[in-house]
Amino acid sequence: MINMVALMGRLTYEPELKTTPSGVSVLRFQVAVDRNYQRSGSERQADFIDCVAWRQTADFISRYFHKGSMIAVEGTIQTQNFTDKNGNNRKSVEVVANNVSFCGSKAESGSAAPAQEYNQPAPSYASANNSDFEEIVDDDDDLPF
Repeated sequence: MINMVALMGRLTYEPELKTTPSGVSVLRFQVAVDRNYQRSGSERQADFIDCVAWRQTADFISRYFHKGSMIAVEGTIQTQNFTDKNGNNRKSVEVVANNVSFCGSKAESGSAAPAQEYNQPAPSYASANNSDFEEIVDDDDDLPF
C-alpha cells in the first residue's frame, strides 16, 4: 500500500509552534496550492490543504517559514473520524509532513534563511571502502559529436 503526498505552495498564515504536555514540538499549517487547470473566463483556483509537522520538522518550519513563504512538503495523508459538539459525525483530513524544503528565492520568501531541505540525515560514507563505489570513466573522446 502507498500513502505519499507531494505539495508545493504558499503558507496561508504564520505558523505557530506548540509543544505537547510531554514536550514534543507540533506545528499545524496550511498550504495554498494552485490547481493545474483553469476554466476559460474564470480565475485560477487553489486548494487549501491542512498539514501538521512534528518534532524537528516542526521546529524547522517555525524557524524558517512565514506567511506567504513558498514551501515543498512531502508526507502522508491522515484521516480522523470524530463527533462534533452538536453530535454530528465528521472527518478531518490532513497531511503529516515528513520532509519540507524551500522553494523560490530568498527575496521571494522575504527570509534570510539558507537554502536547504529538512529531512532525515543522509547516511555517512566515511567508513565505506573505495571498492564500494564504481569508478567513472570519461571516454567521450571517440564520439563523433
